[in-house]
Amino acid sequence: MALLRSALAMMLALTLLLGLAMPLAVTGIAQLALPYRANGSLVERDGKVVGSALLGQAFTEARYFQGRPSATTEADPDNEGKTRSAPYNGAASAASQQGPTSIALRDAIAERLAAAGPLPVPADVVTASGSGLDPHISPENAARQVARVAAARNLPQARVAALLAEHTQGRELGLLGEPRVNVLKLNLALDTMR
Repeated sequence: MALLRSALAMMLALTLLLGLAMPLAVTGIAQLALPYRANGSLVERDGKVVGSALLGQAFTEARYFQGRPSATTEADPDNEGKTRSAPYNGAASAASQQGPTSIALRDAIAERLAAAGPLPVPADVVTASGSGLDPHISPENAARQVARVAAARNLPQARVAALLAEHTQGRELGLLGEPRVNVLKLNLALDTMR
């Protein structure tokens, strides 16, 4: 009986320490040290949350830069146990699980290539990211869209290209990752141009 009481006391103590105190402490430290990141890197416009700098969104109008293709899905209400395409579904962040021998992947890339315009194209024009929700595109992908966005907004291409250059992020610490453009932040900046 004493052994059982000791085991239960230890379980309760560890549950309180690791299941309650530790998460609360980490959350509190994160809120104090990095509140923007701890709250999901939310992006606001006019006091209203319009997205997160960490999640891609569907921009389909010609006047906006468009992100990478999204491979996220959702449950198909018409076919139990099946899924259907649901681009930029933040509740279903996952890779498509389609490999190099996948006919569906090959067909999706061929369809995207046909719509992409002149070849060659950057890889992120025709392939989804691992999460299906990548908020960034390559500077080369964005540069291919400058003429379309400028024409749709009746702006000089040079102004749109300059805005793109301002929103191009380099490698972290000068060597980690690839140069990238956050599509949401760039599109919000576009909306402020006159």
